[in-house]
Amino acid sequence: METTGYSQSTLGGLNRTLSVAPMMDWTDRHCRYLLRLISQQVLLYTEMVTTGALIHGDRDRLLAYDNAEHPLALQLGGSDPKELDQCAQMAVDYGFDEVNLNVGCPSDRVQFGRFGVCLMKTPGLVAECVAAMSRAASIPVTVKSRIGVDEQDSYELLCQFIDKVRQAGCKTFIIHARKAWLQGLSPKENREIPPLRYELVRAIKQDFPNLEVVINGGITTLEEVQGHLKWVDGVMIGREVYHNPYLLANVDQWFYGDFHPLPTRYEIVMAFLSYIERQLMSNTPLSVMIRPMLGLFQRQPGAKIWRRYLSENAHHSGSGVKVIREALRLVSGVL
Repeated sequence: METTGYSQSTLGGLNRTLSVAPMMDWTDRHCRYLLRLISQQVLLYTEMVTTGALIHGDRDRLLAYDNAEHPLALQLGGSDPKELDQCAQMAVDYGFDEVNLNVGCPSDRVQFGRFGVCLMKTPGLVAECVAAMSRAASIPVTVKSRIGVDEQDSYELLCQFIDKVRQAGCKTFIIHARKAWLQGLSPKENREIPPLRYELVRAIKQDFPNLEVVINGGITTLEEVQGHLKWVDGVMIGREVYHNPYLLANVDQWFYGDFHPLPTRYEIVMAFLSYIERQLMSNTPLSVMIRPMLGLFQRQPGAKIWRRYLSENAHHSGSGVKVIREALRLVSGVL
């Protein structure tokens, strides 16, 4: 497999050749720490955090992360420029490497708050939000969107949206290559039913060559990543990484020319155990921390044994690292 020849995207000092999508209830700090043990280079994103939660809630808890997670971007959900100004400043204060505005999520929660993909209907407001964030933040301000929403799904409207937000200061667009329906489809269905139209994202890069364009949606293999990088600046992978985190093991060599020894699954588990032990001392439940580990042996002998043992035993009161060690022993007996 060829490992060189990719023009790495480094706007603002960040390499966005490959990134892991922000995923609600999935890409929490424990998941991100595990992924960083597998790839030292991939750009990680937090779950979406709403501006209201940060301004009125426990921001120290919401913005907590381990320094090992860098490079790390904070994704914000909101539609009030003043509130986004405040939260973009928080992103800087807490040491994030990028702050991203969610203009792609179609869930009921974001529809009620009139943010997420709803904002694609009001590009002027998105531009105001980006301008406010850019004034507050000394780090890159990026936007993650869809290709359209409801009946507003023409390429002309997508170009108008990109151009309006570009003029407000956004230089990086992460585009999920599906439109979204605000009514009639669940968030899960909105990730699966609207057809993927990669050609529209490629066309955006052609028509806006000075912008950094990252493609997202339905990408599950590194071979697919290679194909997309011929046309765009970066690729973002979502749920496939969560279900099969070891997919990232070859990323550093393939796309970054970083030839450090590949970590084995066993080495990753042992390194994660040290992290878990520290977190257990802070009363973090083991069941929360093992969730991102469940797919670590995906497509390997013993994968079902691994998942079943952890799922059945990690939630017991007083469960500790011995549960993981036993699961690893059971898998090792099969491998």
